[in-house]
Amino acid sequence: MSEKLQIQVEEGIARVTFNRPESYNAMDSDVIDALARNFMSMAVDRAIRVVVISGKGKAFCTGADLKSVVADPAGVPATVYRLAGIFHQAIVEMRHAPKPFLAAINGIAAGAGFSLSLACDFRIMAQSAVLRQVYTSGGLCIDGGGTFTLPRLVGHARALEIAAFDRPIPAEQALQWGMVNKVVPDDQLEQAALEMARDLMSRSLHSFGQVKQLFERSFETSLEIQLEKERHGIMTCSAHNDATEGIRAFFEKRKPVFNQE
Repeated sequence: MSEKLQIQVEEGIARVTFNRPESYNAMDSDVIDALARNFMSMAVDRAIRVVVISGKGKAFCTGADLKSVVADPAGVPATVYRLAGIFHQAIVEMRHAPKPFLAAINGIAAGAGFSLSLACDFRIMAQSAVLRQVYTSGGLCIDGGGTFTLPRLVGHARALEIAAFDRPIPAEQALQWGMVNKVVPDDQLEQAALEMARDLMSRSLHSFGQVKQLFERSFETSLEIQLEKERHGIMTCSAHNDATEGIRAFFEKRKPVFNQE
């Protein structure tokens, strides 16, 4: 594990923290490698049920470390191509993982940090935090799945507006536009994120994983194909311990206890 990316696992919650506050948590190659590697293992680690991502200091993550990109002897295009490939593997692991990823956006989330936060399943934002895509202001194209997630969250027209004008998006506006699930006072962010993580863990994560993947593919299929996927999904869920517990709890008129091994 890179010290620039801190990982702490406790009671089923993996806390991933960008730890380069002096550079506003910009991601160099070490951090990007660590993200992809850790997300890959977290996706299949049964001890981890929810992943919470945040940053140390004043920023969530301000994207790629451009100083290290420019200094790479391979040249900017080759370096960008290589790092984007590794970063994109991290995004794929998040989107395919059958468990929730939650971004606790403590400060500015820009560039790759913007895209990473949008790739999470849930986002809680500190009141003073800001989202900004920044790519196009630097003559670059959005990566990290931002062109996939942004229009799905805000719609095609607004996504184009964000891409074209690159205005900072404060927390309340992000909430209004559906980019985040909740905005809280700065000093309550950590508590709110952990409360949401614990709430998620009390629910059926097997069911969540199935629905997450159905949502993920729903934009690419016809209604008939999606219905058939739903049919197989609900059959798979019905054979799981969580469904047995959920049905039993319904008849016994009590709250179900999910995620039992």
